[in-house]
Amino acid sequence: MPATVSRKALLEAGSDRRFRQLVYDLLTISVRMETVRTHLARRIGITGPQYSVLVAIAQFGGCDGVSISKVAEVLHVSAAFITAETGQLERRGLLIKSVNPRDRRGVLLRLTPTGERQILAVSPAITAVNDWFFAPLSHAAFRTFAGCAAELVNSSRQVIKSIETSSAEQMAEAAE
Repeated sequence: MPATVSRKALLEAGSDRRFRQLVYDLLTISVRMETVRTHLARRIGITGPQYSVLVAIAQFGGCDGVSISKVAEVLHVSAAFITAETGQLERRGLLIKSVNPRDRRGVLLRLTPTGERQILAVSPAITAVNDWFFAPLSHAAFRTFAGCAAELVNSSRQVIKSIETSSAEQMAEAAE
């Protein structure tokens, strides 16, 4: 099989073997993180994506709440997706939507007391799983990995946009 990358930084002695292993490892990590997220979500009786939304609201909501656009930005999804998921969470009594007093066109999201209790109840499991999942990382490795992940989020966003708007041949030309 021909090499799957051409950038010298991603090759070792001309081989893409280590790069391919990285891709396989990232896919495995992704699937396992999704499995953990689904497990934690089920403990609250919601879906994995709803769990991510609820945790983001808990993290950023504070006393006043957090905007739909902020939650969408943090989770790297569309505001329309957050609107749909928060509608379901609101119907389940886990969050409240209120008018943003600083911008009457906007909505602020915050957890209900039931939503707060659900997050608090699952928090020990979240901590245990995260500590165990990321146990191999030193502080320095964590900072490096977090920075690399953020850079890959940005570059992957550009790739997806390109895939959606152009052909594979155009992508190859752009990469050169």
